[in-house]
Amino acid sequence: MIKLIKNKVRFKDGIFEEAGEAPTAGRNGTIAYKILLKHSASGSCGENAARGKVSPDLFKLRFDALASHDITFVNIVQTAKASGLEKFPMPYILTNCHNSLCAVGGTINEDDHRFGLSAAIKYGGVYVPPHLAVIHSYIRETMAGCGKMILGSDSHTRYGALGAMGIGEGGGELVKQALERTYDISPPDVIAVHMTGAPRVGVGPHDVALAIIGAVFKTGFVKNKALEFVGEGVANLPIDFRAGIDVMTTETACLSSIWETDDEVKRFLSIHGRADEYQKLAPDNGAWYDGLIEVDLSSIKPMIALPFHPSNVFEIDYFLSNAADMLRAIEKEAGDIIESKNAALRLLEKLDENGRFRVDQGIIAGCAGGTFDNIMAASAIVAAMRPDFSQPPFSVYPGSQPVALELARNGAIGKLIENGAIVKTAFCGPCFGAGDVPANNEFSIRHTTRNFPNREGAKPAGGQLAAVSLMDSRSIAATIGNNGFLRSAEGIEAAAQPAPAYHYDGTPYKARVYCGLGRAKPDARLQYGPNIADWPPIPSLGKRLLLKIISFITDEVTTTDEIIPSGETSSFRSNPLGLAEFTFSRKDPSYVGKAKSVRDLADWFKDAFVAGAAERASAAEGMANAEKLLPGFGGMIQRLAQIEGAALNAVQFGSAVFARKPGDGSAREQAASCQRVLGGCANFANEYATKRYRSNLINWGILPFIINGEPPFKNGDYVYIPNIAEAISMAPHSRASITAFVIDERGASADGASTDAGVYAFELALPELTEVEKEIIKDGCLMNYNKRTLDMKEAG
Repeated sequence: MIKLIKNKVRFKDGIFEEAGEAPTAGRNGTIAYKILLKHSASGSCGENAARGKVSPDLFKLRFDALASHDITFVNIVQTAKASGLEKFPMPYILTNCHNSLCAVGGTINEDDHRFGLSAAIKYGGVYVPPHLAVIHSYIRETMAGCGKMILGSDSHTRYGALGAMGIGEGGGELVKQALERTYDISPPDVIAVHMTGAPRVGVGPHDVALAIIGAVFKTGFVKNKALEFVGEGVANLPIDFRAGIDVMTTETACLSSIWETDDEVKRFLSIHGRADEYQKLAPDNGAWYDGLIEVDLSSIKPMIALPFHPSNVFEIDYFLSNAADMLRAIEKEAGDIIESKNAALRLLEKLDENGRFRVDQGIIAGCAGGTFDNIMAASAIVAAMRPDFSQPPFSVYPGSQPVALELARNGAIGKLIENGAIVKTAFCGPCFGAGDVPANNEFSIRHTTRNFPNREGAKPAGGQLAAVSLMDSRSIAATIGNNGFLRSAEGIEAAAQPAPAYHYDGTPYKARVYCGLGRAKPDARLQYGPNIADWPPIPSLGKRLLLKIISFITDEVTTTDEIIPSGETSSFRSNPLGLAEFTFSRKDPSYVGKAKSVRDLADWFKDAFVAGAAERASAAEGMANAEKLLPGFGGMIQRLAQIEGAALNAVQFGSAVFARKPGDGSAREQAASCQRVLGGCANFANEYATKRYRSNLINWGILPFIINGEPPFKNGDYVYIPNIAEAISMAPHSRASITAFVIDERGASADGASTDAGVYAFELALPELTEVEKEIIKDGCLMNYNKRTLDMKEAG
């Protein structure tokens, strides 16, 4: 079905052959590198582009457009404003597809929308009102074109099927672009995805996407690499099919994706009034790749991604044949993951006496599911199968109003409604737990992007638990047509019915979208709501760093949803301190209180320690209060003095967490900023799940340390890193090692007399950092760096 070639390969005369080390010219022959070289604005990569060479150093990229939605754009604009933003230097699309519902939190969601409109007016952006389009549907329809690069603050920023490289990053990277700075990355590996054959009847884009994710995610084969889709099989896929696969490449952990283009892409762009944005994209004969994924489309069957990750993939038929054992395993895994005595999944009870498995909900929505072809297929299948009134709830969200308009005109929406579907507006809520939250212990099947724990919106701490599995719209419709008993769409005659021609009508956009491109109005005022708050002051990095480990997570992977929950928290994302109250609430409910205890001592700690004053600091006013906040604080100071003697000046005190592999999932910068505003200074990890999470940490001044193997500290210990600022400045471009010390919390008694613990030295890896990243960390965050460098520029 899918074969992985982990050696380098060369594309020659239409075939791939294993080869040795790729020459520079061969790497430059890939579609990905042609686009990257075109967008490298300065530095060695850009300077060498004309000579056909690539430096091993950095691409310094400038993008053609930016895109954000309403749980990210407020913070991005606030940060850019504080950094001196005057106007958006490229198209910036502000969509409103996440906080579309305004029932939670009073007026605050709609206040954010009004802020977005005022920002588009003031700085010259594009504002797409709520319910009009999900972010990626709008960009596909109006902005993505061949050879472009688009940076978005949503992790599923992928437009490769239209010949545009999309990258999803945290808000800090969009701020850099808005301030006409660059996105700096080392030249990525490129993996060819060679597609052959054609999909069988009943197989849709989610089936192919899930099969690929299941094959590559757990091994990290494509992590932080670019995927390049080529081969004769591409021509057998309509654009919506390609886009449905493409948007899910995010779940492979790749950096970006790009597809070869053909007449199908040209036709799509022409339909949308952008024929001039087409160009033929294909690898050069002799292009070299860092690996190969062979995908035989004809061999892929309808798939299901079981809880609790898109990579937990099986053929639907296999699952049905082994349902009892697999459901039992899911129940156990739920107990291991959730760690709540108040909640438990009971899925085995959904098997009837005939071994049939009944689901409780079906959803087709968002950038992955809400496309025209997907909904047309679902409409045809349910109309042919005509379910009775015992079917489970079934919701369908077209990805944009133009798509909904065409579905209404050709009768597809009518067929869906006649057969029990609830057709709703463009909204991403079901993807992250802000819409169609199932009842406790229910099993939902969804053509959406993710099925992480609690991604459906349940709250285990309140005794609530539900499960989500990912499936293609075709098999979801087949299951609904089967009165809720799970089945694949394979063998259903209606699934073979081709989608009718799509007629794009952009009238809904003309009526509602504000387009301020090139028309910034500097005198216009930003419209604030009572929940929209400025960023609190962020301190710069001290010469020395003292960290208290306040959370210790040993899960194999920690998602951004587990760091800062989606769904119920989304309305608070314009208020940094308000949102921070939810940090790690699903994994470590005690985190916020512990973080505040450290933060409340940080300023006193900094003022107390001046050169030669260790003894005075121990007896200084406030030590009694310090002992109340952090018992044993005085004993820790005694041990710290043993390391440094009297020279304890310029020590920054903050909190830190350990997680084995944090950052899988969303691009949301709040997973880092919430830690930072609570006084977080560092993450310790064996590795970081995504580049975007690591970038978010750096942009918020949080050191992304690496530890090989088991950490030498435990929860509650202190880690002291002398001369951290100097170590960062002197670190080479590659990973560096520095000496740190563990101060065991067992020895942190007030008199320092405990014999059960002591001070332990260990080697800590300082990860690869660019020169700009070093400066951002030393300044404390990107916002401080921007202000400092702007002040320097104005000073001349």
